[in-house]
Amino acid sequence: MNLVFLSELYRHMEWADSSVWRAVFASPDAGGDEKLRNLFYHLHLVQRAFLRAWRGEPRDLPYPTFDDAESLIAWAQTYYPEVFAHFQALTDEVIQRPAQLPWTEFVERELGRAPEKISLAEMMLQVPLHSQYHRGQINARLRETGGEPPRVDYIVWAWTGKPTADWMFLTNRNDPDAKMGGASPNE
Repeated sequence: MNLVFLSELYRHMEWADSSVWRAVFASPDAGGDEKLRNLFYHLHLVQRAFLRAWRGEPRDLPYPTFDDAESLIAWAQTYYPEVFAHFQALTDEVIQRPAQLPWTEFVERELGRAPEKISLAEMMLQVPLHSQYHRGQINARLRETGGEPPRVDYIVWAWTGKPTADWMFLTNRNDPDAKMGGASPNE
């Protein structure tokens, strides 16, 4: 595993996150759904927690909380420039080194044993895999609220030319003539 591979997975993750958020805001009922907001919060909180750990930031700093989807997405979107900047400071050699998360004692309680040592690269892989799992939950809930989940599989991203994430829908939300963009659910 190397930084080129991981960077590509994170580019896909950002595209997928923006696509799902776009679908939520396009749905009349989904934007105010508390369950969706909680799922998104968990997804983005974990992304942030891993980044904090990699940067050596204190574990006990509180995370912000949000009462609405607009505030949550504003916070979520700022993650990507930060994580890509962090990637710039790494090398393939550095990410192969063993690393430990600051919440190892929690993992040990969950597993009933001490976790094996893993590399920073393996930790970095966990974030897009975890995010993909929860985006599946979000898409299921989006459908329950009457929305239409987008296809955000990696292969769809590759087939469509690996587009960059399109967050413009945030700017254009109140413009009835603006196109939402991104992968449609039926592509």
